[in-house]
Amino acid sequence: MMEEIYINVDYVKPDEKMPSTNCTDTRSSKRNFHSGVILSLGLLSTLMFIGLITLGVFYRDTFANLSEMSNKLAATTEERDLLHANLTENTRELERLQNLTKLKKTCPAGWRKFSCSCYLLSERSDSWDAARKDCRDREADLVVIDSFEEQNFLKTITNEHTWIGLNDNEQEGQWKWVDGTPLILTYWGDRQPDNAGGGEHCGHVRNDEKRSWNDLPCSTSLKWICEKIP
Repeated sequence: MMEEIYINVDYVKPDEKMPSTNCTDTRSSKRNFHSGVILSLGLLSTLMFIGLITLGVFYRDTFANLSEMSNKLAATTEERDLLHANLTENTRELERLQNLTKLKKTCPAGWRKFSCSCYLLSERSDSWDAARKDCRDREADLVVIDSFEEQNFLKTITNEHTWIGLNDNEQEGQWKWVDGTPLILTYWGDRQPDNAGGGEHCGHVRNDEKRSWNDLPCSTSLKWICEKIP
């Protein structure tokens, strides 16, 4: 009897702890989690909405400023173009008045008028340098020919070899007028200038029909033509 009781005691299992099956706590935790997620998403949406509104206001102000700057630039450009047009018109009017003034001016006694200049044929002959000095003493200079009409006009002034304001004293072959302008329009005679003998550095018009040009030593004694603005 005692052995049976002992054996029975040995086979008695201690109470095992069963896992908690409290469904109320589990559902409460899930609800709290879901609420937190929803709250976070709501807050995030609110922040994004505020950000979009801020960006909208920023871009609206930026576009407004750009539009204002564009309008100002257009107005400035229009004003500049108007000023340029007025300046151009005023310049033309000034040139017209200056030309009219020149045309109305008369030449000194003994001088011939052509276009806007006065011309004088010397009464004596001398070297090119002496000829230029005489012209400058008269507040003029040796004639500078810059048009076909002026070249043709010389026929009415002289019918003999006559100095003009052309030379290559500074550099052989580099012909220049006395006012410093380079030679562009030319009326040289055949095979001229030829610098015959190596010392022909001053230009003159010949006594031929075209009043063609030729080079001679500057010491040659010729008449000359002076030119000045009245």
